[in-house]
Amino acid sequence: MLEFEEETGRNLCRHVMVINSARTDLAKPDYVPEDRRVLIGDTHQKAKGHGVGGDVAVGAEVAKHDIDEIRRTFDDIEIHEVDAILVAAGLGGGTGSGAGPVVIDELQKMYDEPVYGLGILPGKYEGGRPALNAARSLQSFVQKVDNLIAFDNDAWRSRGQTIEEGYEDMNRELAIRIVTLLAAGEIDETEVAENAMDSSDVMRTLDTSGISSIGYASTPIDREAEGLLDRFKNETTDPSEATDAAKIKGLVRRAVNSRLTLPCDVSSADRALVILSGPSEAIARKGVESARQWLEQEADTVEVLAGDDPRPNSDELAAVVLLSNVTETPRVDEIQDQAVDAQNKIQKLEDEREDDINDLITDDDNEIDPVI
Repeated sequence: MLEFEEETGRNLCRHVMVINSARTDLAKPDYVPEDRRVLIGDTHQKAKGHGVGGDVAVGAEVAKHDIDEIRRTFDDIEIHEVDAILVAAGLGGGTGSGAGPVVIDELQKMYDEPVYGLGILPGKYEGGRPALNAARSLQSFVQKVDNLIAFDNDAWRSRGQTIEEGYEDMNRELAIRIVTLLAAGEIDETEVAENAMDSSDVMRTLDTSGISSIGYASTPIDREAEGLLDRFKNETTDPSEATDAAKIKGLVRRAVNSRLTLPCDVSSADRALVILSGPSEAIARKGVESARQWLEQEADTVEVLAGDDPRPNSDELAAVVLLSNVTETPRVDEIQDQAVDAQNKIQKLEDEREDDINDLITDDDNEIDPVI
């Protein structure tokens, strides 16, 4: 996210902090200052700074144990210019799924600003234990955050990619969507939008609780062609206006119908929001309104906001669509089914392990007693 902010000249994140139970993982972020990297569990018997081994219970335990240190780091942050707080976590591992809800609890106590979650769902290929962690953590996240934006690894990993390549590409795609959405209306040097969207519109849309999904599409802009046309625009009406409006509507349709961060039934959304980001001359007013009306029908809700976020130096026009409180999400159902199956298998293995150990250390007729 920070890298994409810098590339596009946005100024979204006022402060950033990384919390992890593995010392090696804390060394990876390039854009996070050293004093904003918090190691938890380094004195905990089951972690010792090497992670929690995918154990969600240990992840929660080490966060509770080190909550005073976490709180002190938050106390050093100036939050008076912050509109909201975003907690991002991988829900398949032990630290994100376990420590995340503990950190959110503390943030909700400390601040009046809304606390949103960004939850990364594990893919099927990651196995049963991550699915079980995600199913359990998903309940805690949704109960504790003001809204959870979900990203499904399963829907975004391309075939033939290594895990490292896949994660790098997925992180990039997620960052583009999150920053384009949340940076709308930021206070910076950009021009004021005619139909401006800002943080209050995003927060209003997210004020449903539940789980949300984001759609995105972009198209390049031929600036040379636009400049040539501008020199000959002497008439009061622009013959290309209808075409531009159709392009806007088509871009929004593509954002909704292409891969969402969490595949879902669009009509199950409680509220929706559309933001067009790019040079103001490329954003047709009629197109924005037409796109809003189309999304209103698709989402089957009257609560659809639409507007623009001018980016005069951008060489593309982007549409980002927020679908808030989606309730028909097949991937969540799949994770829950996989989690139940994993939980049953884990319990069965534990029972069998105990029986096998007893069979090993006792005689056939159970005539030998232990020392103690």
